[in-house]
Amino acid sequence: SPQGRSKKKSRKHQRFMERRALLEQKGLLSPRHRPSSQGPVAGPEARSMLTKVNGTTAPRCGKVTKPKQVISPSLSPSASPDSIARHHSVLMSQGNGISKGVQTSTPLLRPGKYVAIDCEMVGTGPQGRLSELARCSVVNYEGDVIYDKYVRPELPIVDYRTRWSGITKQHMKSAIPFKAAQAEILKILKDKIVVGHAIHNDFQALKYFHPKDRTRDTSQIPMLKQRAGLPGRASVSLKNLARHLLQKKIQVGCRGHSSVEDAQTAMELYRLVEVQWEMELAHSLPPRPPSPITDPAVDSSQYMDDQYWPIDLMASGL
Repeated sequence: SPQGRSKKKSRKHQRFMERRALLEQKGLLSPRHRPSSQGPVAGPEARSMLTKVNGTTAPRCGKVTKPKQVISPSLSPSASPDSIARHHSVLMSQGNGISKGVQTSTPLLRPGKYVAIDCEMVGTGPQGRLSELARCSVVNYEGDVIYDKYVRPELPIVDYRTRWSGITKQHMKSAIPFKAAQAEILKILKDKIVVGHAIHNDFQALKYFHPKDRTRDTSQIPMLKQRAGLPGRASVSLKNLARHLLQKKIQVGCRGHSSVEDAQTAMELYRLVEVQWEMELAHSLPPRPPSPITDPAVDSSQYMDDQYWPIDLMASGL
């Protein structure tokens, strides 16, 4: 019967395997690869079907061990210059250092943390000697324009300074009031690291003071002057730095400066020395204290609300 033949074949195979094992033990026969529980032994053709996963050879049906990934520490939106510099150094040690040109170490730090600003002023007051804001441009880390508006000064314009500012009477027709522009711009600058050239002039025109540890003034960076081969103590214009370091011509012609172009140029210069500058600042600037947590219970503007008064006092007052 078929069942009897099967038992006979099984006993025959068992004796064969026992003899083979004995010959292998005596060294008269080379050991044979045992079949795995997942299928037959892989021959030359089967072994050629192995696949490469993440640079390592592994069978298609086998379990692939995932390689370890080096995860860079991420930065919170409120990261201080210290943590930014430490983040740069960690990334550089992992082989993701700064590359040629203005490319930076990693996109993890960008893009919303940094902006660059430039303002154009006109003359008001006696003989036009008072400088007031007439245009403000803000660009992001990539140089894209995120704000560019003409601003109507609070005092009447005496000198448009068109040769330098590029502002004309025509521009004032579409200008917005200073207070409105100031509110919009300061909302953008809040909690940002702000880049600019001789940036104190821009802040003065905005009637604003930005925290020193979040300000990057390209006119005050010795390493930029060194790269350009210029004296460290010399007062260097944005135009000269752009020509020496970016091979870029700006502020040419008689139509005045472009605040958009100047802001973009300041950001490009910053990105040239970003890693080195941030690391130096991390050692020179004191650590920024954490922002205090506002407790509504001690906020004087809300102190008289019923919710902050004890229930027994409220009951006795009724």
